[in-house]
Amino acid sequence: MEAYYNCLHCKNKRVRIMTTDGKRHEGIIVDVDRNNVYLKTKGNGKMKTSAFYPGGAGNYYGGYYGYGSEILTLSLFTLLAIALI
Repeated sequence: MEAYYNCLHCKNKRVRIMTTDGKRHEGIIVDVDRNNVYLKTKGNGKMKTSAFYPGGAGNYYGGYYGYGSEILTLSLFTLLAIALI
């Protein structure tokens, strides 16, 4: 639950997130729910999912958050650290 409240506090701010598998992601937290944090990163306009979802999640084409941006969905259970940058 602590990761959820940390992400809420950092919503609409630029952050660097490190996950338990050692990966680092930079971007702006655009949304957070009880299971996931949604990070706007620079990319090719697609939405990506970083965790397994029963039934399949697939890739969804975005564009709502601007050309060239990507919304990365990270499971709150995989977050190790969040830092404002």
